[in-house]
Amino acid sequence: MSLLEKSLWNSKINIHGWIRGSAGSQDVMEPATGNVLGRVGLASAEDVLRAASAAAKAQLLWAVKKPEERAAVLRKAGDLWKQHAEEIGSWLVREAGSIPAKAGLETHTAALECWEAAALPSHPHGEVLTSNEDRWSFARRRPSGVVSVIAPFNFPLILSIRSVAPALALGNAVLLKPDPRTAVSGGVALMRIFEEAGLPPGLLSLLPGGADVGAAVVEAPEVRVVSFTGSTAAGRKVGESAARHLKRAHLELGGNNALIVLPGADLAKAASAGAFGSFMHQGQICMTTGRHFVHESLYDDYVEALAQKATNLPVGDPNTGEVALGPTIDERQLGNIDGIVHASVKAGGRLAAGGTFDGLFYAPTVLADMDLENPAFKEEIFGPVAPVARFSDIDELIDHVNANEYGLSVGILGDVGLAMQVADRVHSGKIHINEQTVSDEANAPFGGVGKSGTGSRFGGAAANIESFTEIQWLTMRPEIAEYPF
Repeated sequence: MSLLEKSLWNSKINIHGWIRGSAGSQDVMEPATGNVLGRVGLASAEDVLRAASAAAKAQLLWAVKKPEERAAVLRKAGDLWKQHAEEIGSWLVREAGSIPAKAGLETHTAALECWEAAALPSHPHGEVLTSNEDRWSFARRRPSGVVSVIAPFNFPLILSIRSVAPALALGNAVLLKPDPRTAVSGGVALMRIFEEAGLPPGLLSLLPGGADVGAAVVEAPEVRVVSFTGSTAAGRKVGESAARHLKRAHLELGGNNALIVLPGADLAKAASAGAFGSFMHQGQICMTTGRHFVHESLYDDYVEALAQKATNLPVGDPNTGEVALGPTIDERQLGNIDGIVHASVKAGGRLAAGGTFDGLFYAPTVLADMDLENPAFKEEIFGPVAPVARFSDIDELIDHVNANEYGLSVGILGDVGLAMQVADRVHSGKIHINEQTVSDEANAPFGGVGKSGTGSRFGGAAANIESFTEIQWLTMRPEIAEYPF
């Protein structure tokens, strides 16, 4: 039997085992063809409450497991991602519209996330404090309890596993709410991997659903931490709800990321980096290059080179041909992309390439002569669109980069010395010198500022331990202290 055998999960959710969801089920669609690939179960708010109660009970037993026992499950999960990479990758291609290389990146990263998480149980989980009393004083890390993970459609596997794996490794239970549009590759796959890895039942629940389920996984009394990746608008609602219920919310939100091409930069390499940054996975990445700032000495040639890249990139069904771009996720997303492109041209932008679509396949698009108020430059498009503006003065450039409310990722191409000076002055959670804006590693901190989120709350031991544990103060005396009462 294959890992993702449909008879195991078709029309089901997982709460201490595979069961029918109270909210029914919905079709799993293939965006490239419109074909139905199966049916995924849908949870209700009541299902969430039952899952949270079961998770809280299971977590108590999991938290007291020896570190090596928790680590063994995570290591096994990492091995299983490699073992089943081809099968899971095929779902990422068909369900999420990923090209095979992007699908391979997701399964490879999932394994790395689990292997990195396997080291967390044996990490130091506290420190010895000084004290003015005759006692020992410690600050120690304890599991948070139940963690809710809400993940989006674009990188459904990576953006789920990067929270699920460290949360489990550190002794928590997890309620996973994937986007229903990618609930197999972003939900069922994780559930099945951890089942096969020996994770005890109840510690990971699979709860696809709509806004009511999203609200419930935040509000459930047993939940202490919410790890959310998605749009800024939805993230605000999650953060507001978490604050009302006195819970911690780690929010990784949208981005309108700047790629800066400095004077003297290698034009061919810069255009290649810019094309990758804007067109990878149809631009449906929070780190996508949404603003190209190009020095006036290179501007015209850069726009021409980028437009040529866009025109020559093959677009089509990634399951049947060798393409660089697949479909957008659905008609709503495609309509948003096309609306912004047309509004930007109307506002004075010049269409240098693209601007057309066939079904859900949007052509790689280059918009030139942008100003800061142009819709394509001001808004997060989440599509294969590269808006380009020129600059002449470094001080003005930095003001323009920082003028945008997002602050997730910045790429700076060209002279390293000048790039270092620019890097010290721009506001961003991540800066990549002589790289484009899309980059992520399991052992590196990840997060943004401003409208991009609440800082680096994902990746690396420090961020993960901070995110998924609580600090407890513990003191100890050799005998009972004397008091004046």
